[in-house]
Amino acid sequence: MISANETAAVPADLAPDYVRRINPYVPGKPIEELAREYGLAEEAIVKLASNENPRGPSPKAREAIVAACAGITRYPDGNGFALKNALASRYGVDREQIVLGNGSNDILELATQAFLRPGDEAVYSQHGFAVYPLATQARGATGIQVPARHYGHDLEAMAKAVTSRTRIVFVANPNNPTGTWLPPAALRAFLAAVPSEVLIVLDEAYDEYLETAQRSPSVSWIASHRNLIVSRTFSKAYGLAGLRVGFGVMDASVADMLNRVRQPFNVSSIAQAAALAALADTAYVSESARLNRTGLVQLTAALDAMRVAYVPSHGNFLLVHVGDGAGVYERLLRQGVIVRPVANYELPEHLRVTVGLPEENRRFLAALESALGR
Repeated sequence: MISANETAAVPADLAPDYVRRINPYVPGKPIEELAREYGLAEEAIVKLASNENPRGPSPKAREAIVAACAGITRYPDGNGFALKNALASRYGVDREQIVLGNGSNDILELATQAFLRPGDEAVYSQHGFAVYPLATQARGATGIQVPARHYGHDLEAMAKAVTSRTRIVFVANPNNPTGTWLPPAALRAFLAAVPSEVLIVLDEAYDEYLETAQRSPSVSWIASHRNLIVSRTFSKAYGLAGLRVGFGVMDASVADMLNRVRQPFNVSSIAQAAALAALADTAYVSESARLNRTGLVQLTAALDAMRVAYVPSHGNFLLVHVGDGAGVYERLLRQGVIVRPVANYELPEHLRVTVGLPEENRRFLAALESALGR
């Protein structure tokens, strides 16, 4: 029994200060939540907030999901043998160089868990993916944010920000939420400028949306840059966001460290089966990328006509300057259109909109015009 002079302990205070200071990641608003809050019919809501493939997974992936359900009473293959084999064949690496993740977000987390300690530093760009600072802070390390250049990475400044305490540098290409892109030559020069004892995590979640000529042969660089991790996801162009499956390619010695801290069975059997089928359906991914380019043209042409500024994008989304970001976001919600506020990325006057199907894009554009009072 606690006496009158004693204060009851708060269990949360047992957590380290750096954990208690974390502002948790806030995902895009779910359709079901908006329907509940505003009394809207779910089928009337358009969600363009989370950079998902509006086509969903390929028919081959859907078939694989159904077939895999028969075996869900068993634990998945913890080593992901079949999927790793397929990825190794696709990228010309050894199976031991691949780590599977619960989305590519898992790869980012595993890298910080394996390589960051309190007192270490991680470098990333302003307007970079929100998980970089969150994963860094969760390890008690210090995040070094380098000011953006034209909404994207200033690689020269990032290289100069590396110190003797730096253990990881995060680079996104294309970058989320701004859609900026770094050419292969610039990335290669950056790799050469960063000391080999610093891990470089190259986040290529949106690589499939790039034109073929724009893609970096990043995986091939690992042979000469053993400190490089290339992370990819099946959540975007492959349409498997709900199954949470991604992967990282890296030197086998680095993969060994990530696997030591990886949770057992971190990728479900259904996710592995779906990813294996989706990986093989290259035509579906190519068509998704083509439709995305068409959708970007549809959006940018309309925004130009409305005289609304935006950042040219190399992803499946567009960063749009609307002025009052919070106000316009709320007015869009009331019209049944969900986009992504990005004030937490130091972009309070912008909103990020995912490229949807043609009709979804038209819904957004009409709602935006109304929200802006045009």
